[in-house]
Amino acid sequence: MNPLTADAVGKRYRSRWALRECSFALPEGKVVALAGSNGAGKSTLLRMAAGLVRPTTGELAVFGTPVRGRIHPDVAFLAQNRPLYRDFTVRELVRACAAMNDRWSADRVHDMLGSITRVDYDAKVGTLSAGARTQVAIAIALGRLPRLLLLDEPLSDLDPLARDEALRIIMTDVADRGTTVVMSSHLLSELREVCDHILLVDEGRIQLDGDIEEVLARHRILVGPSAEESAVGGTLISGTRTERQSTLLLREAGSVPASWAAAEPDLESLVMGYLRASHERRSQARDAQ
Repeated sequence: MNPLTADAVGKRYRSRWALRECSFALPEGKVVALAGSNGAGKSTLLRMAAGLVRPTTGELAVFGTPVRGRIHPDVAFLAQNRPLYRDFTVRELVRACAAMNDRWSADRVHDMLGSITRVDYDAKVGTLSAGARTQVAIAIALGRLPRLLLLDEPLSDLDPLARDEALRIIMTDVADRGTTVVMSSHLLSELREVCDHILLVDEGRIQLDGDIEEVLARHRILVGPSAEESAVGGTLISGTRTERQSTLLLREAGSVPASWAAAEPDLESLVMGYLRASHERRSQARDAQ
């Protein structure tokens, strides 16, 4: 059963649509890279999946159960602002979370908190560094033993060592328990190392949805003389051009002229190509007004 599905989901804030007509079905046991520019709707999508925000249109379902304004017992959500009780000590916070959850693993929490720089259990949460608070928040999310783990920018406050350890522990959960992880991040190079599925959101819509290897294999970056661009076949996603040379991102590229070089994009190049195309469309729309 799909851990998270969306059927024509949209979210409107007054006159602005944060998301529109989003439909997808995420595969179980995968690590999903939720990519997109700032304001693209990534956080809104995660908050709706967690039951914190109601969609304006359409419906989200977790393991076949429609999301109805409360978090599913098989879901854990780490919000970008790390909403923790800052006046609690770490020990008090962990104890409170254990009492509020029917399914809880103290061992999972202690593994996370002791994996890098040991967190002082008697320190108040509000006195911890941003990185340490993130470490505590991830530990509590894993303590719920979720089948679906939703992480909004989980790596942003972590130094490289802490980032590596956090990813290692998350991946252990995927391997040991078959947890499905949806992780938004701007660190695309690091997401590529752990993620096997991509969900790209931009302009409030799903631009890409699929296995990363398969999605990359359907695209090509071509570099060649600008004068011969019309000879290149395929669906043009975006391009940059000088007077003499064009660099094109294509989907389902056809035959490549001998004077052109072709290569499969990496994840960062692919995402940047789609975001660049969206930026160009918005600029053209503003110019036309």
